[in-house]
Amino acid sequence: MSERIERIKSLISSHPDFPKPGIMFRNMLPILQHPAAFEDLICIIVEEIKSQTPLPDVIVGLDARGFLLGPIIALKLGIGFVPVRKAGKLPGKVEQVTYQLEYGTDTLEIASDTIKPNQNVTVVDDLIALGGTASAACQLIQKCSAKVIQCISVIELIALKGRDRIDAPVFSVLQY
Repeated sequence: MSERIERIKSLISSHPDFPKPGIMFRNMLPILQHPAAFEDLICIIVEEIKSQTPLPDVIVGLDARGFLLGPIIALKLGIGFVPVRKAGKLPGKVEQVTYQLEYGTDTLEIASDTIKPNQNVTVVDDLIALGGTASAACQLIQKCSAKVIQCISVIELIALKGRDRIDAPVFSVLQY
């Protein structure tokens, strides 16, 4: 494991039985308190994106922790950032996708005019667990006639096999 990855991983906090019994919550927010580790994280993700062909035209960040990473990554790549939000949070015309959760349904939205047809899109979030949110985001981007070229997360819970539900290549910085 590289020194950068070790530094990042050492800052992930673990919270048993959160948000409900039997869940081990992995929290990436402590990384933001350590500028060198945060810079390492952003650089690893940017290096991964730059190693792929084609390069993205836009970065999409998922509500809410994808908003912490996505704009910085987009800025370093010299491309735009677009948020995907929970229902009812965006003004104007939106595209929507409702998806199944373990305990019900949820809906994601994107402003209709933010992603252009045929654009290449990279999706960024903090966590891939069951893969439902990332999968729904991919569907939402496809509704905009754009192409998801990669989904990137800081943490992936590999035993849950969430990447199998995502219709795009997946890269995760840390795996648990």
